[in-house]
Amino acid sequence: MPETVFRTEGVTKVYDTGEVKVTALAGVDLELFAGELAVLLGPSGSGKSTLLNILGGLDHATEGRVWFRDLELTGLGDRGLTRYRRDHVGFVFQFYNLVASLTARENVQLVTDVARDPMTPEAALAEVGLDHRMDHFPAEMSGGEQQRVAIARAIAKRPEVLLCDEPTGALDSQTGIQVLEALKSVNDRLGTTTAVITHNAAIRKMAHRVIRFRDGRIERVEENATRVAPSEISW
Repeated sequence: MPETVFRTEGVTKVYDTGEVKVTALAGVDLELFAGELAVLLGPSGSGKSTLLNILGGLDHATEGRVWFRDLELTGLGDRGLTRYRRDHVGFVFQFYNLVASLTARENVQLVTDVARDPMTPEAALAEVGLDHRMDHFPAEMSGGEQQRVAIARAIAKRPEVLLCDEPTGALDSQTGIQVLEALKSVNDRLGTTTAVITHNAAIRKMAHRVIRFRDGRIERVEENATRVAPSEISW
């Protein structure tokens, strides 16, 4: 059996606005395994992003327990979670969050300057096929290229896990496929455990496993006996 990287037991998240309580997660039990590419699929509001934020140490569960390997995240305070995020997790979001005044190389260097054992910015950009665009600014790049810079920035510190929240949500099909190819390459070549949140059902075909969410719960988990290359996906 592959090594378990994440494990959750009964994870619940309730947002209390004072007048009303909103349950985003309602008792989620989940395992994610070393080296896999998992797609978390479901409609908006089904709990996917909330769970990803808890796994990534960006948010706290209201109830339940969460482990990263042997480290219980639910037992950590803010300082411990900051250290965990810095040392173990790479994030990719729907919007690229690049610094407009910095080149691609310099955007990646923001991470490599503070990481423990980073790649060079050049190596990270080469991993996502942008070694020819290192000295270009975000405004000189397409949306797909900017997202690939964001992926390079995320993987440059050699994270054990890469958590991606709607990484193709702002992209058309053609540029989205380039981003999916970059994520697959990172998973294949570096062995980085990768979780991709999407509401786009077509993307599920490239995953090892598909975890379907509905109403704050895991509806079912599916394994793909055969996987489709990103270039064969259309939406």
